[in-house]
Amino acid sequence: MFEKLSKHPLITGSFLLTCTGLTSRLIGFFYRIYLSRIFGEEGMGIYQLLNPILALSFSLTAAGFQTTISKFVAEQNTDNGQTRQTLRPMIIGLSICLPVSVIVSILCIQFSDYISTYFLGEPRTASMLRIVALSFPLSTLHACINGYFYGRKKAMVPALCQIIEQISRVASVYLCSISFLCRGQSVPLSITVLGLVIGEFISTIIAGAFFIYTTRSSSSDTAKQTQQLTYGRFMFMVLPLIANRVTINALQSIETISLPATLKQYGYDHATALSVYGVLTGMAFPLIFFPNAITGSIAVLLLPLISQESARGNTKEVRKLTIKTIQYCSFLGFFCMGIFLLFGKSLGYLLFQSNLAGIFIAGLSYICPFIYLNSTLSAILQGMGRVITLFAVNVLSLLLRLFFIYHFVPSHGIQGFLWGLLAGQIFTTITYLATILKKKNLATPSSKW
Repeated sequence: MFEKLSKHPLITGSFLLTCTGLTSRLIGFFYRIYLSRIFGEEGMGIYQLLNPILALSFSLTAAGFQTTISKFVAEQNTDNGQTRQTLRPMIIGLSICLPVSVIVSILCIQFSDYISTYFLGEPRTASMLRIVALSFPLSTLHACINGYFYGRKKAMVPALCQIIEQISRVASVYLCSISFLCRGQSVPLSITVLGLVIGEFISTIIAGAFFIYTTRSSSSDTAKQTQQLTYGRFMFMVLPLIANRVTINALQSIETISLPATLKQYGYDHATALSVYGVLTGMAFPLIFFPNAITGSIAVLLLPLISQESARGNTKEVRKLTIKTIQYCSFLGFFCMGIFLLFGKSLGYLLFQSNLAGIFIAGLSYICPFIYLNSTLSAILQGMGRVITLFAVNVLSLLLRLFFIYHFVPSHGIQGFLWGLLAGQIFTTITYLATILKKKNLATPSSKW
C-alpha cells in the first residue's frame, strides 16, 4: 500500500513541490532580512513598488499559458493508457506568448519614466523597471516549460529550477553588494532587480536544457495525433485565464490603495493607517498563507491529473481525486485554524515583536479552511475546463471584499476588512463546490461529462 502511494504522481509530486516551496520561502525570508539591512525600510519600500508591474506582466504573458499548456499536454499525453510526448501545446503557446512578452518588455523600457512617476508614484523606480523588463521574455519561456513538465507529471524539473533561481538571485545580489561594500561604495538598489534577471536567466537555461533533452526523442507521429488541438481551442482556455489574472491584479491594486484611505476615514492618521496595513499584509498574511505551500503544490499537480482523467472519461478517478483532496485540505485548514486561533497572539509577538500582528493572526485564523481548500478546488475546475466560471467567481469575490472595504472599514476599522476577507473566501468555496457537484462528478459513479 505504501509503495503504491509513494509512486502516485500526486503524492510524490506534491511532496516534492512542497519541500521545494518551503525551501524557497525560507531562502526568500533570509534574503529579505539581508536586503532590509543593506537598503533599509525606504529601499525595501521602493523595491516592493515593482510588484504590481511584475504581477501584471506575468499575468499578461505567462500565467495563463503555463496552466493551458499543462492541461493540454496532460490531455494529449494519454493513448490507451500509454504516455506519449507531444509538442503541439508548447508550439502554440510559445508562438503567441513569446512575441507578446517581448512587446511588453519593450513598452516597459520605453515608458519606464512615465510608469514610475504616474503609476508607481516613485521616479526612482524607473532605472529598475528598465532592468527588470529584460526578465519578461525569460519568465514567459520558463513558465511555458514548467507547464509542459507539470502536464507530463514530472515535477522534478520545475522544482529544481525554482531552487536554482532563488540561489542564483541571492548569490548574485550578495556578491555584487559585497563588491561595492569592499570598495567603500554604497550599494545601488538596482542590484536587486539585476539579481532577479540573473536568477531567471540561469533557471530558464537549465529548464530549456531539460526540455530539449526530454523531447528530442519525440516520435514523428506526434503531430498527427495532436491535430485536434487548434489555436482556437487553445485561446478559448487561455484568454479567460489571462483576463482572470489581469482583472484580479487590477482589483487587488484598488484594494491596496483603498484600504489605507478608508482606515483614515475610520479615524487613523496617515502614518497609523499605513502601519496597520503594513502589519496586516507584511506580518500576519505571510504566516497565515505559509501552509498554503502544501495545498498550492497539490493544486499544481492536480490540474494535469484531472485533465488527463477527464480526457479518458475516467469519472471514477476524477471523483476519487476530488474527494481525497477536499478531505486532506479541509483537515489542514481546520488544524491550522486551531493553531492560529489558540497561539496566534503569542506567535505574532514571538516572530515579529508585535502585539497587533498577533491579534491579526488570531483574527485571520477563520479563513484557513477556505483559503487552503480554494486553491485545490480551483485546480479541479481548471482541469475540467471551467475557466470562465473561475474568472467570474474570483471577480465577484474581490468585488465583495471591496464592498466591505468601502462600507464597513470606515465604521468598524480593520475588522471590517477581515469580515470582507472571510465573506469572500466563503463565497468562493461554496460556489466552487456547487459547480463541481453540478457536474455530478461526486454524485454518481456512472455520471458522464
